[in-house]
Amino acid sequence: MKWKRSKTDILPLAEAMQERAREVIRQSGIREAWEGIGAKVNQVGSMATGLLMKHRDIDFHIYTDTLDAAESFKAISQICASPNITRMEYRNLAATDEACREWHVWYNLGGEEWQIDMIQILRGSQFDGYFEHVADRINAVLTPESRRTILELKYLTPEEEHIAGIEYYQAVIADGVKTYAQFTAWRKEHPMTGINLWCP
Repeated sequence: MKWKRSKTDILPLAEAMQERAREVIRQSGIREAWEGIGAKVNQVGSMATGLLMKHRDIDFHIYTDTLDAAESFKAISQICASPNITRMEYRNLAATDEACREWHVWYNLGGEEWQIDMIQILRGSQFDGYFEHVADRINAVLTPESRRTILELKYLTPEEEHIAGIEYYQAVIADGVKTYAQFTAWRKEHPMTGINLWCP
């Protein structure tokens, strides 16, 4: 996909990315694999807020009554059976306060590599539903102007920069950042350490 510089192209480009992400989700069978072991699968992150731009990243929070490794690997094995899955990473945080297992897979769609982050969370633990609430609040307060500003900032971010979506949202929604120069300065004043729990 070729990225153009015109601001008028930002919104259709973002929608095109959303549609490509939806196709990855459909083809990968991720929802079906996790629901097959009784999990609840929620979309979070940029897909949930309609703010996906250039970074090919899809986020799910997946809730189960236990963090049983055998059941988790059953779902992941089904997902990784696809020839389009090129690699996988796993972190076991089941015994930490976060009470989760992190699964990251990379999916090839027509030569584009998409990262899919699946955070399997224990039902009833501290982060149960938290980031879904954050996404709902962001959707509630977004205006056409703030949406365009966030997408423009994401578009202008160099490919080698890895910036969490929540940083853009907080900078624009809470602190009125409008330009990339302002955003760069804002990040220096608000270094992100650990999990950012900001919510509008």
